[in-house]
Amino acid sequence: MIPINQLGNSGLYVSQLGLGCMSLGTEEKKATEIVKKALDLGINYFDTADLYDFGENEEIVGKALKGQRDKVILATKVGNSWTPGKEGWEWDPSKEHILSAVKDSLHRLNTDYIDLYQLHGGTIEDPTEETIEAFEELKKGGYIREYAISSIRPNVIKRFVENSSIVSVMMQYNMLDTRPEEWLDYLHNNNISVIARGPLAKGLLTERGIEKLQEKFNGKSYLDYSNEELADLLPKLTQLSVEKPLQSSAFHYCLTHPAVATVIPGASSLEQLEANVSAIYEKGLGQDEYKAYKELLKQSIYETHRE
Repeated sequence: MIPINQLGNSGLYVSQLGLGCMSLGTEEKKATEIVKKALDLGINYFDTADLYDFGENEEIVGKALKGQRDKVILATKVGNSWTPGKEGWEWDPSKEHILSAVKDSLHRLNTDYIDLYQLHGGTIEDPTEETIEAFEELKKGGYIREYAISSIRPNVIKRFVENSSIVSVMMQYNMLDTRPEEWLDYLHNNNISVIARGPLAKGLLTERGIEKLQEKFNGKSYLDYSNEELADLLPKLTQLSVEKPLQSSAFHYCLTHPAVATVIPGASSLEQLEANVSAIYEKGLGQDEYKAYKELLKQSIYETHRE
């Protein structure tokens, strides 16, 4: 079985490897196969959002999990709204929107409750007090079990940690994006878990990473790393991970800190899913291995949105 971790101090226990559902696509048969296979392979945490494919992702995930609802931790997100016929999304963390949007998500997911309801972003100008009020009301009413935020902005994280009962913070976190590391001790000390999205850095931290850099990045950079730096770094990371696939080291790099409860790579094929599951079963990083990776990587921080 894939190891299970408690999310914060809540009653939610999630597999160390979850499934980020954004990349499932809209071909229902194929997406359903991936979700069902993930369940068969021991994944119990599924993460979607109301804005993925304008709600269609929630519908597909809901149908795929039919009859298995009691076996999974189902997470979705709120805070973005769209108006039919109007281009783009509008940020809306208001209480009114959250209390309305949850009903739509519940309907699309074909469920009576959401295990983890996450604010999909956040700014310091938000009416945070009423946002928290909305989540607390939904929790009290049994519509959600717990709530959380998906944000890397320092001032947003601090505000929710200090004023709410969030159980987790979702952040992009991987070897090439170490910005969350300044928050790991702080969150852990406050009994709040981290959900690491993007742990494979768009496929760069896989066995095909160098190939992806050449074919898909087309000279582009990735955060603090120029294309040239990546071309130099990726072979070194692969060499360090000689006894296991690089994606295994990438997953376990994130999971080394006890604040991180789960990593949630996406999967657009059964092959990707099976490779991810195989990678999570590999042995975690020892202290010396972790240190060796750290010596190769840049330590970054989120420069803006700081009080």
